[in-house]
Amino acid sequence: MRVPNPEELLRQACEGHRGALAKVLSMVERGGEAAHRVGKAAFELAGDAYTVGITGAPGAGKSTLTSSLVGHVRGTGTRLAVLAIDPSSPYTGGAILGDRVRMGQHSLDEGVFIRSMATRGHLGGLAVAAPEAARVLDAAGFPWVLIETVGVGQVEVEVAGAADTTVVVVNPGWGDEVQANKAGLMEIADVFVVNKSDWEGAAQTVKDLESMLNLTTQGRWRPPVIRAVGTTGEGAADLWAAVAAHRSHMERTGELEQRRSRRLRDELDLIVARRLRAKAESLLEESDRVAVGRAVEAGRLDPWSAADTLLAPLDA
Repeated sequence: MRVPNPEELLRQACEGHRGALAKVLSMVERGGEAAHRVGKAAFELAGDAYTVGITGAPGAGKSTLTSSLVGHVRGTGTRLAVLAIDPSSPYTGGAILGDRVRMGQHSLDEGVFIRSMATRGHLGGLAVAAPEAARVLDAAGFPWVLIETVGVGQVEVEVAGAADTTVVVVNPGWGDEVQANKAGLMEIADVFVVNKSDWEGAAQTVKDLESMLNLTTQGRWRPPVIRAVGTTGEGAADLWAAVAAHRSHMERTGELEQRRSRRLRDELDLIVARRLRAKAESLLEESDRVAVGRAVEAGRLDPWSAADTLLAPLDA
């Protein structure tokens, strides 16, 4: 059977073939040589899309809000793609696909491409392959890419490194959680959304966020606080206007270029670290790695010495 050529599939994806685009994204998820070839080819073609990260605690209604936002954007005639980063299935390692189910109303719209990706246990809730997948969607001609992440708490700050604008979604009555999470969420949010704002306590949550912003906001951009009801679409237009305003600010001040440069440096560090780990593993017998791991677990060997043992082949 003929093995698909990554560069050829990417070319077809850029010409509008959705099936080819899906296959290219699968290559990116699987990793390996094919993913490397896709990454190199996509890098030369990408650079125009604007990415928006949508994050927040589990149950905040991110998927419903994202769906209503997609509906609003499509109403303006703008094409966009959505990367829905789902929790990994404990059985298959694949995405559970809940987000894609909730966005099913857009499945027949040729101006929207929705892809569920698995976290594969990645702590930040953001799949390792997500930045590369966003670049592929960029190369395929989508001017906007929404990246919705699974909520996993404080380590969600990682989403800020994968988006040009980061939207943090909260619910009414979130006051205690704001205090517990403000060190991370207050730093990464470019826009706050109080979703389910038809619930009791929404006005107080908005007030709490505004008060905290008065105390903590630094720099030239103050994150706006938007009220929304994802199930009805209320607030979607205001949210999109806030994202557009932040984009204008970033472009005007030069912060967008700086943020993207930092993101590329971080991606380089990640790629190098993963290749070094793969290289070390390829030079060691699996039995040796298992033996070292068991020695650490049993307390017979400290982690630093174990790391020296595992990395020793790279120094040879």
